[in-house]
Parts: sequence; C-alpha cells; structure tokens
Amino acid sequence: MNKKVLVTGGAGYIGSHVVRQLGEAGYDVVVYDNCSTGSPTAVLHGELIIADLADTDRLYQVFAKHQFIAVLHFAASLIVPESVIHPLDYYANNTRNTLNLLRCCSVMGVNQIIFSSTAAIYGQPMENPVTESAPTLPINPYGRSKLTSEWLISDYGKASQLRYVILRYFNVAGAEPGGRLGQMSKEASHLIRAACDAALKRKPGVRIFGTDFPTPDGTGIRDYIHVEDLAAAHLDALRYLEQNQKSQILNCGYGLGYSVRQVIERVKAISGVDFPVLETDRRPGDPTCVTASAEKIRDILGWQPKYDNLDQIVSTTLNWEKQREQSCSVQDFSLRPQRTRGRKIFMGGGVRS
Repeated sequence: MNKKVLVTGGAGYIGSHVVRQLGEAGYDVVVYDNCSTGSPTAVLHGELIIADLADTDRLYQVFAKHQFIAVLHFAASLIVPESVIHPLDYYANNTRNTLNLLRCCSVMGVNQIIFSSTAAIYGQPMENPVTESAPTLPINPYGRSKLTSEWLISDYGKASQLRYVILRYFNVAGAEPGGRLGQMSKEASHLIRAACDAALKRKPGVRIFGTDFPTPDGTGIRDYIHVEDLAAAHLDALRYLEQNQKSQILNCGYGLGYSVRQVIERVKAISGVDFPVLETDRRPGDPTCVTASAEKIRDILGWQPKYDNLDQIVSTTLNWEKQREQSCSVQDFSLRPQRTRGRKIFMGGGVRS
C-alpha cells in the first residue's frame, strides 16, 4: 500500500514534529523545504529536498518522481509584525506558493491536502471560545494571506475531487519531550519561548504588552497548544482523509485560556528564576482574549490531546532550550552526522521567498 506523503516546510518547528510522527507511524515522507527558517537537522525521517515552492519546475519534478497520496502544507512566513512591514513577501510566500502547490496537485492528480492555517484569520473575535463558524476578519497581512489560501483550497475543492482538512492553529508552544525537536529560531516571538529565554539569562527580562485589558489580571488571554498534540492532529486528519471523508475546517486548541501573567508566573515557578518583567503599553490590534472551541476536532477526528496542561508546555520548552544552549556551546554542526544518517538530502532551486 502506498503511504508516501509530501510535507512542505517539514524542516520547520511544527512540520518537523509532524514528520517525526509520520515516520514513526510508517509513512514514507518526502520533505520539501527551502530551509530559510527550518533546519536540515530537524528532519528525522524520510527524504529532504532543499528547494522553494516558488521554483515550480523543481516542484513538478518532485511530484513526477513520487506518487504522493497526500500533501501536508506547512511552508509559510508567520511573523505578524514582519507581515505588516513586508506584505508583498507574505502574499508571495503564503498565498502564491499555495497556488503553485495546488496547481501541481491538480496536474499530478493528488487529491488530498492538509493545510496549516491560523487563528489569526479570526482577527479580534467577538465571542470566546471561537468556533469554526465565527466571522473571519483578519487584521494583518499574515492572517489575510492565510485566509486567502484557505479560499483557494476551498474553491478548488468545490471544482475538483480535492478533499482537504484545514487546521487553524492557536498558540503553539512546547517541544518533543525526548529532547529531539523544538523551536530552532534564534529570536523568540512567542511569550513562552521569550519567558524561557529570560529564565535562562539570554534576555534581561520579558515584556507584558498591556495591563489594562478587561480580564481578571489585566493581561491578554490566549489558548496554548503543545506542538506534539498539534502534530498528532495532523496524523488524525490524514487518516480521516484516507477514509474518503469529506473536507473539514477545524480549530486546533484546547479551549483553555491563560493570561500573560499566568504564563510568566509558571515559567518563573518551573525554572526557579525570578526574572524581571517590564510592563508596557498595548500593541495595536492585540485582542483581549482568544480561545478555541475544540469540540469539532475531537468529535470528527477523534483527537485526544496528551499534553493539554500549561506546566507540560512550559517544562518541555524550558528543557529543550537548556539542551539547545548546551549543544550550541559544543557547536551545532557536531550533531549533523547523527541526525542525517539514513536520510537523503537533495539541493534544489534555492529561491528564498
């Protein structure tokens, strides 16, 4: 039975966790990634092709060589402030490249796709928890580029045999508990990672952007999901599509809200470090509260999270960051022979979008 899948962006933070779980579940994985933000060392299973989705000739060559049963599409740019400064880059990398991928799927007869979307497509929700039927009113180019990609997939699905699962992520954090995978980015753009950096003395402290929100402690509330549970949702979605089920759009979160202060206090408690906290003004566009309604994904996919606890998310993040700090001190390249053994790595058109 053919179990070969293409994972775009599979060398990145979330994609690499999914690739590992796919490999362990017996899937034959091909990763397509330009490694502009991902790392080859994070691809623990399958074949890695270093190329860009803007390189359509290379993309068609890969599809022609392999018989994929499905595509899992992670490759994207995802920093909100950056999207405001460079909107054309975001529409090019997120929306145009999704179109490139869909055209390739159309020509090559691949009719199953799982798409990495975001809660940013909801903008500032009027009600919480947010259901999948809530209005989609993104407030930045990142969210709009992702929502436009959703429309491309949905419209093409209506006009073809394509079946899809669109997964709308809430705030993803944590690391693989065994210490093999985690966030590789140098700069922390996520609260939990930023607080862990402060606990490890990489930064002088952490900032709270806004203390006058209408919440119990005055700070914004978010729904945090462990990356391992999110990765498992993708395998559940793939098995769902393999059963010839209909297309779905699903939230990926726990329905549990934690405030910024609560997160910082848990990082302090777990790390044992009382790092400085600077209170500053709100950032434009930051919503008061965003939590997911997660009933639909549990009912339809049978998704059963294992790490739906803030302490587990913080602990695995902190452990990964400690390990990463130690490995950096003995040079990261020393790990490459072990992690690339048994895998094929191919270089392709290195267009950085």
